[in-house]
Amino acid sequence: MAKKYYPTVSEEYQKSVQKCKRKLRGLIAEKHCAPIILRLAWHSAGTFDVDTKTGGPFGTIRHPDELAHEANNGLDIAVRLLEPIKEQFPTLSYADFYQLAGVVAVEVTGGPEIPFHPGRPDKNEPPPEGRLPQATKSSDHLRDVFGHMGLSDKDIVALSGGHTLGRCHEERSGFEGPWTPNPLIFDNSYFKELVSGEKEGLIQLPTDKALLEDPGFRPLVEKYAVDEDAFFADYAESHLKLSELGFADAE
Repeated sequence: MAKKYYPTVSEEYQKSVQKCKRKLRGLIAEKHCAPIILRLAWHSAGTFDVDTKTGGPFGTIRHPDELAHEANNGLDIAVRLLEPIKEQFPTLSYADFYQLAGVVAVEVTGGPEIPFHPGRPDKNEPPPEGRLPQATKSSDHLRDVFGHMGLSDKDIVALSGGHTLGRCHEERSGFEGPWTPNPLIFDNSYFKELVSGEKEGLIQLPTDKALLEDPGFRPLVEKYAVDEDAFFADYAESHLKLSELGFADAE
Protein backbone atom coordinates (compact mmCIF):
# COMPACT_ATOMS: atom_id res chain seq x y z
CA MET A 1 0.00 0.00 0.00
CA ALA A 2 1.36 3.44 -0.95
CA LYS A 3 2.31 5.65 1.94
CA LYS A 4 -0.14 8.49 2.59
CA TYR A 5 0.77 12.04 3.42
CA TYR A 6 -1.87 13.64 5.61
CA PRO A 7 -2.48 17.36 5.83
CA THR A 8 -1.18 19.04 8.95
CA VAL A 9 -3.81 20.24 11.41
CA SER A 10 -3.20 22.51 14.38
CA GLU A 11 -2.73 21.32 17.94
CA GLU A 12 -6.04 22.97 18.81
CA TYR A 13 -7.77 21.02 16.04
CA GLN A 14 -6.27 17.77 17.39
CA LYS A 15 -7.52 18.64 20.87
CA SER A 16 -11.00 19.28 19.47
CA VAL A 17 -10.93 15.86 17.79
CA GLN A 18 -10.16 14.16 21.13
CA LYS A 19 -12.81 16.12 23.02
CA CYS A 20 -15.34 15.43 20.28
CA LYS A 21 -14.49 11.74 20.40
CA ARG A 22 -15.39 11.64 24.10
CA LYS A 23 -18.70 13.41 23.45
CA LEU A 24 -19.49 10.98 20.63
CA ARG A 25 -18.79 7.99 22.89
CA GLY A 26 -21.33 9.29 25.39
CA LEU A 27 -24.01 10.00 22.79
CA ILE A 28 -23.64 6.69 20.96
CA ALA A 29 -23.66 4.69 24.20
CA GLU A 30 -26.70 6.57 25.53
CA LYS A 31 -28.78 6.53 22.36
CA HIS A 32 -27.75 3.01 21.19
CA CYS A 33 -27.33 4.56 17.77
CA ALA A 34 -24.03 2.98 16.68
CA PRO A 35 -25.56 1.15 13.67
CA ILE A 36 -27.04 4.22 12.00
CA ILE A 37 -23.97 6.34 12.81
CA LEU A 38 -21.73 3.72 11.19
CA ARG A 39 -24.04 3.63 8.17
CA LEU A 40 -23.80 7.41 7.87
CA ALA A 41 -19.99 7.25 7.83
CA TRP A 42 -20.00 4.41 5.30
CA HIS A 43 -22.48 6.08 2.97
CA SER A 44 -20.64 9.37 3.18
CA ALA A 45 -17.34 7.77 2.14
CA GLY A 46 -18.64 5.09 -0.23
CA THR A 47 -19.62 7.49 -3.00
CA PHE A 48 -15.98 7.99 -4.02
CA ASP A 49 -15.14 7.25 -7.64
CA VAL A 50 -11.49 6.41 -8.20
CA ASP A 51 -11.57 7.42 -11.88
CA THR A 52 -13.15 10.87 -11.58
CA LYS A 53 -11.90 11.56 -8.01
CA THR A 54 -15.40 12.76 -7.09
CA GLY A 55 -17.58 11.90 -4.10
CA GLY A 56 -16.13 10.46 -0.92
CA PRO A 57 -15.94 11.32 2.78
CA PHE A 58 -16.13 15.09 2.52
CA GLY A 59 -19.29 15.92 4.45
CA THR A 60 -21.64 16.33 1.49
CA ILE A 61 -24.07 13.78 2.94
CA ARG A 62 -25.42 16.48 5.27
CA HIS A 63 -26.98 18.25 2.28
CA PRO A 64 -30.65 17.50 1.54
CA ASP A 65 -29.92 16.53 -2.09
CA GLU A 66 -27.65 13.66 -1.00
CA LEU A 67 -29.78 12.62 1.95
CA ALA A 68 -32.63 12.24 -0.54
CA HIS A 69 -30.77 9.46 -2.41
CA GLU A 70 -32.68 6.20 -2.03
CA ALA A 71 -29.69 4.43 -0.45
CA ASN A 72 -29.65 7.08 2.29
CA ASN A 73 -33.22 6.59 3.51
CA GLY A 74 -33.32 7.28 7.24
CA LEU A 75 -29.86 8.83 7.48
CA ASP A 76 -31.41 12.24 8.16
CA ILE A 77 -32.02 10.77 11.65
CA ALA A 78 -28.26 10.28 12.13
CA VAL A 79 -27.47 13.79 10.88
CA ARG A 80 -29.97 15.27 13.36
CA LEU A 81 -28.67 13.12 16.23
CA LEU A 82 -25.12 14.27 15.66
CA GLU A 83 -25.76 17.96 15.01
CA PRO A 84 -25.85 19.09 18.71
CA ILE A 85 -22.35 17.66 19.18
CA LYS A 86 -21.08 19.16 15.91
CA GLU A 87 -22.31 22.57 17.12
CA GLN A 88 -19.94 22.25 20.10
CA PHE A 89 -16.97 21.82 17.74
CA PRO A 90 -17.40 24.43 15.01
CA THR A 91 -13.74 24.20 13.97
CA LEU A 92 -14.07 20.53 12.93
CA SER A 93 -15.07 19.86 9.35
CA TYR A 94 -18.23 17.80 8.84
CA ALA A 95 -16.04 15.51 6.76
CA ASP A 96 -13.83 14.67 9.75
CA PHE A 97 -16.74 14.70 12.18
CA TYR A 98 -18.81 12.05 10.39
CA GLN A 99 -15.83 9.75 9.88
CA LEU A 100 -14.77 10.17 13.51
CA ALA A 101 -18.32 9.23 14.54
CA GLY A 102 -18.08 6.04 12.48
CA VAL A 103 -14.81 5.07 14.16
CA VAL A 104 -16.37 5.68 17.59
CA ALA A 105 -19.47 3.65 16.70
CA VAL A 106 -17.30 0.59 16.07
CA GLU A 107 -15.20 1.16 19.20
CA VAL A 108 -18.17 1.71 21.57
CA THR A 109 -19.80 -1.56 20.50
CA GLY A 110 -16.69 -3.65 21.14
CA GLY A 111 -15.12 -3.60 17.71
CA PRO A 112 -11.50 -2.92 16.73
CA GLU A 113 -9.79 0.42 17.22
CA ILE A 114 -9.49 2.18 13.88
CA PRO A 115 -6.83 4.84 13.29
CA PHE A 116 -8.20 8.32 12.60
CA HIS A 117 -6.32 11.01 10.70
CA PRO A 118 -7.98 14.44 10.64
CA GLY A 119 -7.76 17.05 7.90
CA ARG A 120 -10.56 16.21 5.45
CA PRO A 121 -11.99 19.38 3.91
CA ASP A 122 -15.71 19.91 3.54
CA LYS A 123 -17.03 19.92 -0.01
CA ASN A 124 -20.39 21.18 -1.18
CA GLU A 125 -21.08 19.27 -4.40
CA PRO A 126 -22.97 16.02 -3.68
CA PRO A 127 -22.07 13.04 -5.89
CA PRO A 128 -24.61 11.64 -8.33
CA GLU A 129 -27.00 9.01 -7.04
CA GLY A 130 -26.31 5.32 -7.66
CA ARG A 131 -22.78 4.83 -6.32
CA LEU A 132 -23.69 2.78 -3.23
CA PRO A 133 -24.44 -0.98 -3.03
CA GLN A 134 -27.98 -2.25 -3.55
CA ALA A 135 -29.11 -5.06 -1.26
CA THR A 136 -30.98 -6.95 -3.99
CA LYS A 137 -27.99 -7.43 -6.29
CA SER A 138 -25.31 -10.09 -6.91
CA SER A 139 -21.58 -10.42 -6.26
CA ASP A 140 -20.88 -8.83 -9.67
CA HIS A 141 -22.70 -5.72 -8.49
CA LEU A 142 -20.66 -5.64 -5.27
CA ARG A 143 -17.39 -5.87 -7.19
CA ASP A 144 -18.53 -3.17 -9.60
CA VAL A 145 -19.57 -0.72 -6.85
CA PHE A 146 -16.57 -1.31 -4.60
CA GLY A 147 -14.26 -1.42 -7.61
CA HIS A 148 -15.29 2.17 -8.42
CA MET A 149 -14.14 3.04 -4.90
CA GLY A 150 -10.83 1.26 -5.51
CA LEU A 151 -11.54 -1.45 -2.92
CA SER A 152 -10.77 -5.19 -3.11
CA ASP A 153 -12.60 -8.48 -2.50
CA LYS A 154 -11.15 -8.58 1.00
CA ASP A 155 -12.45 -5.08 1.67
CA ILE A 156 -15.92 -6.07 0.44
CA VAL A 157 -16.17 -9.07 2.76
CA ALA A 158 -14.58 -7.39 5.78
CA LEU A 159 -16.80 -4.32 5.49
CA SER A 160 -19.87 -6.52 5.03
CA GLY A 161 -19.07 -7.87 8.48
CA GLY A 162 -19.99 -4.47 9.85
CA HIS A 163 -23.60 -5.58 9.40
CA THR A 164 -23.11 -7.39 12.68
CA LEU A 165 -24.41 -4.02 13.94
CA GLY A 166 -27.96 -2.95 13.27
CA ARG A 167 -31.01 -4.12 11.42
CA CYS A 168 -32.96 -3.49 8.25
CA HIS A 169 -36.08 -1.31 8.41
CA GLU A 170 -38.78 -2.06 5.85
CA GLU A 171 -39.68 1.59 5.39
CA ARG A 172 -36.08 2.41 4.50
CA SER A 173 -34.84 -0.61 2.53
CA GLY A 174 -37.80 -2.89 1.90
CA PHE A 175 -36.29 -5.48 4.27
CA GLU A 176 -36.97 -6.02 7.97
CA GLY A 177 -34.92 -7.57 10.75
CA PRO A 178 -31.42 -7.80 12.26
CA TRP A 179 -28.52 -9.82 10.86
CA THR A 180 -27.46 -11.13 14.27
CA PRO A 181 -29.02 -11.87 17.68
CA ASN A 182 -27.11 -8.95 19.28
CA PRO A 183 -27.28 -6.04 16.82
CA LEU A 184 -25.54 -3.62 19.20
CA ILE A 185 -22.42 -5.77 19.63
CA PHE A 186 -19.58 -5.60 17.10
CA ASP A 187 -18.18 -9.12 16.68
CA ASN A 188 -17.96 -11.82 14.01
CA SER A 189 -21.57 -12.97 14.45
CA TYR A 190 -22.51 -11.81 10.95
CA PHE A 191 -20.21 -14.43 9.44
CA LYS A 192 -21.23 -17.13 11.90
CA GLU A 193 -24.89 -16.61 11.03
CA LEU A 194 -24.13 -16.53 7.31
CA VAL A 195 -22.28 -19.85 7.45
CA SER A 196 -24.85 -21.57 9.70
CA GLY A 197 -27.78 -20.74 7.42
CA GLU A 198 -31.01 -18.78 7.69
CA LYS A 199 -32.77 -18.60 11.05
CA GLU A 200 -36.17 -17.31 12.01
CA GLY A 201 -36.03 -13.69 13.06
CA LEU A 202 -32.68 -12.95 11.40
CA ILE A 203 -32.22 -11.53 7.91
CA GLN A 204 -29.95 -12.49 5.04
CA LEU A 205 -30.08 -10.16 2.05
CA PRO A 206 -29.26 -11.17 -1.53
CA THR A 207 -25.92 -9.36 -1.18
CA ASP A 208 -25.21 -11.34 2.01
CA LYS A 209 -25.94 -14.65 0.32
CA ALA A 210 -23.77 -13.57 -2.61
CA LEU A 211 -20.77 -13.64 -0.27
CA LEU A 212 -21.37 -17.34 0.34
CA GLU A 213 -22.11 -18.20 -3.26
CA ASP A 214 -19.10 -16.45 -4.80
CA PRO A 215 -15.90 -18.57 -4.85
CA GLY A 216 -13.75 -15.48 -4.27
CA PHE A 217 -15.72 -14.24 -1.27
CA ARG A 218 -16.65 -17.51 0.49
CA PRO A 219 -13.18 -18.44 1.86
CA LEU A 220 -13.01 -15.07 3.61
CA VAL A 221 -16.50 -15.53 5.07
CA GLU A 222 -15.48 -18.93 6.44
CA LYS A 223 -12.20 -17.54 7.79
CA TYR A 224 -13.88 -14.68 9.64
CA ALA A 225 -16.59 -16.98 11.03
CA VAL A 226 -13.97 -18.95 12.98
CA ASP A 227 -11.31 -16.27 13.55
CA GLU A 228 -12.64 -13.04 15.05
CA ASP A 229 -9.13 -11.62 15.47
CA ALA A 230 -8.51 -11.96 11.72
CA PHE A 231 -11.84 -10.29 11.00
CA PHE A 232 -11.10 -7.40 13.38
CA ALA A 233 -7.66 -6.83 11.86
CA ASP A 234 -8.98 -6.85 8.28
CA TYR A 235 -12.06 -4.81 9.17
CA ALA A 236 -9.97 -2.07 10.79
CA GLU A 237 -7.75 -1.91 7.70
CA SER A 238 -10.71 -1.81 5.29
CA HIS A 239 -12.68 0.72 7.35
CA LEU A 240 -9.61 2.98 7.42
CA LYS A 241 -9.32 2.73 3.63
CA LEU A 242 -13.02 3.48 3.17
CA SER A 243 -12.90 6.47 5.53
CA GLU A 244 -9.95 7.95 3.65
CA LEU A 245 -11.02 7.49 0.03
CA GLY A 246 -9.80 10.48 -1.93
CA PHE A 247 -8.13 11.91 1.17
CA ALA A 248 -4.42 12.62 1.63
CA ASP A 249 -1.72 12.34 -0.98
CA ALA A 250 -0.35 8.89 -1.73
CA GLU A 251 3.27 8.34 -2.66
